Amino acid sequence: MKNIIQNINKAFDHRIRLGIMSILMVNENADFSTLKELLGVTDGNLASHAKALESENYITVEKQFIGRKPNTKYIATKEGKKAFQEHIEALEKLISNT
Repeated sequence: MKNIIQNINKAFDHRIRLGIMSILMVNENADFSTLKELLGVTDGNLASHAKALESENYITVEKQFIGRKPNTKYIATKEGKKAFQEHIEALEKLISNT
């Protein structure tokens, strides 16, 4: 059993990033307020972790105005969904091998 953690993706190490991707895997998209409420995080925390996922090209960010209020929407990219699925599979293999 050599290097059983090699396929675990470092981009999903943090619980907030793991949470963002988990939500986006089962929803077409999620807005900032929804993610903030579901994850129980601060604005700054959510923004920084979303930025980290965006820089990896795992999510896209769409900003718009609804009425006079700004709205930020997050969507998992095809690449992000694939990487997250591989990460989950690696975790499952790790668990089943112990």
